[in-house]
Amino acid sequence: MALAELALGLVFGTLFGSQRLGETICTFHLENQRASVSAGVETTLAVGISRGIDIVAEIAGSKVETLRWKDGHLEMIDQRVLPARFEYISYDSAAGVADGIHSMVVRGAPAIGCAAAYGVALEALQLRDIDVVEFRDGMEKAFDVLSGSRPTAVNLFWALKRMHARMDAMSDAAPSEIAEKLLEEAHEVSSEDIRINRAMGTFGADLLPDGARVLTHCNAGALATAGHGTALGVIRSAVESGKKISVIADETRPFLQGARLTAWEMVQAQIPVTLIADNMAGYLMSQGEIDAVVVGTDRVAANGDAANKIGTYMVAVLARHHDIPFHVACPLSTIDLGIPDGSAIPIEEGSADEVTGYRDYQWAAQGVSVRNPAFDVTPAELVTTLITEKGVVTQPTTDRITALFSS
Repeated sequence: MALAELALGLVFGTLFGSQRLGETICTFHLENQRASVSAGVETTLAVGISRGIDIVAEIAGSKVETLRWKDGHLEMIDQRVLPARFEYISYDSAAGVADGIHSMVVRGAPAIGCAAAYGVALEALQLRDIDVVEFRDGMEKAFDVLSGSRPTAVNLFWALKRMHARMDAMSDAAPSEIAEKLLEEAHEVSSEDIRINRAMGTFGADLLPDGARVLTHCNAGALATAGHGTALGVIRSAVESGKKISVIADETRPFLQGARLTAWEMVQAQIPVTLIADNMAGYLMSQGEIDAVVVGTDRVAANGDAANKIGTYMVAVLARHHDIPFHVACPLSTIDLGIPDGSAIPIEEGSADEVTGYRDYQWAAQGVSVRNPAFDVTPAELVTTLITEKGVVTQPTTDRITALFSS
């Protein structure tokens, strides 16, 4: 077992070891990217997922699929328990998928969009044998429950709008036919996301010099998408092109997506990665140890203001002070032309428990007041480049971004 994997296993095995889940699952121990099975582990899962839940765990070689369609169900990696455990949770309804999005089983704007598309298809399959009036009423309820799951990630609403348009285009069709076409559309949303990420990776790789030490914040990798990743997809593509790239991963307090997910992805991909606490980035920049910053985003306003995981704005300010390029990997589906600037982006407030401790561990004083905004907005003037599937936008402005959609 690689030293980095061993360290992650020890640290997060301790953090997650006392967490008990409520179904019978298979637990896999990661060793040299192979799996050895410990079956029949009794667990208790307190996440309130709706009907049809089934927990599965597997590793198919070294290929990791964030979401996958299997035996008529959607399966998603439970990202809350990585890297200590690798598990899939299976869903068969829109309500179940909405809960998975809200509880962060799946996270990352593109992956949320893909999950929402499958949530619509799942509900249609559930309702395909009823009359058309009841079917459409049930589908509207499904769209509503999914739209309420995560307000900041614009890909959620983009995917729901696309799925609704597909349904509306079949106004005279039987529910069973609509359900079939909605599933086809969900498959296409997922496949398209991987193609888009590959295109972004190609454009973004050109921005990274050989030997670059790249800081990233949160997780914008394969786990945040249908595959390859946005920010980490740029890094993967640069490595695939023959460049020697190393990654510096902010731990990303308070939910630790950088420590748990980005570090895990990079270890699995055998891309050199160094984990730092969020408050160390400025020091490393001042010492000349960071050459570029690449992050993802959950929503970009028409003028280029970019919302991403809390702490991203702080990194952008530091990067500007130290004259380090700050790149944002952004599929067009994440750009919201309906809002003029970042002040209109809704910012979710996370649970106070995320700040006062982690899982069963409590380190803050009882009764302390807590703020926990889940995202912040980086002003467009701090963004060196937006990386999209249609090319890069340097020093983004409303006119430059709008031109992407007409090209």
